[in-house]
Amino acid sequence: MTETLSRPLPPTSRNAVVQPAVTLIERLLPADAISLTVRVAVAAVFFLSGRTKVEGVLTITDGTYFLFAEEYKVPLITSELAAHLATYAEHLFPALIVLGLLTRVSALALLAMTLVIQIFVYPTGWPTHLLWAACLLFLVRFGAGRLSLDRLFRWP
Repeated sequence: MTETLSRPLPPTSRNAVVQPAVTLIERLLPADAISLTVRVAVAAVFFLSGRTKVEGVLTITDGTYFLFAEEYKVPLITSELAAHLATYAEHLFPALIVLGLLTRVSALALLAMTLVIQIFVYPTGWPTHLLWAACLLFLVRFGAGRLSLDRLFRWP
């Protein structure tokens, strides 16, 4: 089946019309611009969520502790530890992703957080979580692209 998918299509009049359009789109939307857009988009979701959990720079609010104790109830760790881990993760990993620094590791960390949210906190939120996961999986698979510190440091 792989051979069938990788073979070039025979030239047809349809390909003659479609191929120039595809070429134009690829020139107007380079992969690195798409990677940067995905990085900023998914980072914004998590960073803005993190900002709702704090006052000032990183002082976790009483409301955040209450949410983790009464609504989120993540198993295996205390609600206080979960509040700290989630809050710091939602600040650190999005910043690294935007910079394109340790992008794959950061995306994996946020993907793990997304799975925890999906499974234990908001199981009915799967359409939103699937969108986050798609962006994060893209970054895990393809990395940050050329417009990144990973590229500058020659990290995978």
